[in-house]
Amino acid sequence: MEHYFTEESTSPSEPREIKLFYNGRAYPFITDHGVFSKDRLDFGTEVMLKASMDRLEGSVLDLGCGYGPVGVLVNLERGLSCHMVDINRRALELARRNLKLNRAEGRVFYSDGFSEIEDKYNYILFNPPIRRGKELIYGLFSQAREHLKEGGSLIIVIQKKQGMASARKKLEELYERVEILDKKAGYYVLEASLE
Repeated sequence: MEHYFTEESTSPSEPREIKLFYNGRAYPFITDHGVFSKDRLDFGTEVMLKASMDRLEGSVLDLGCGYGPVGVLVNLERGLSCHMVDINRRALELARRNLKLNRAEGRVFYSDGFSEIEDKYNYILFNPPIRRGKELIYGLFSQAREHLKEGGSLIIVIQKKQGMASARKKLEELYERVEILDKKAGYYVLEASLE
């Protein structure tokens, strides 16, 4: 079975345009088989964006960008140009197309986690692929710390039933400050910050 977090998609490509609704506006996006939440803006991602959008400034990394909704919306809503990375090459091509389609600015590139990332950021936004397991996810939490500027923050969204309490505990081990930015329908948005 193919997952959206595999490098090469094996499912037949059938790109199509959808409308994503955010903050009272409709945005066009091209999606395809083999990418995360191909039919709509994922609810958890939307909760994360609404909880964090107004605080974003400076440099932003969209870790696991998929077809690009976070990076595109951050650029269009906040005027910030995101770096957008993913392991899935089909998702990366879609993210590039969606930047153009929405006349948004950003840089899209391949990275397996942080493998190809050299920069440091004010904010890293991350909707972790929980099915990959805690070991990988917690490793990314730790690596994110090394890619934050002084005072920077990792912002994640996670469901309570998918391990929010243990994820929060791990973040508290790794970061100076962890707070809940929002919670809605079982989804929690956590901000882990360097002080």
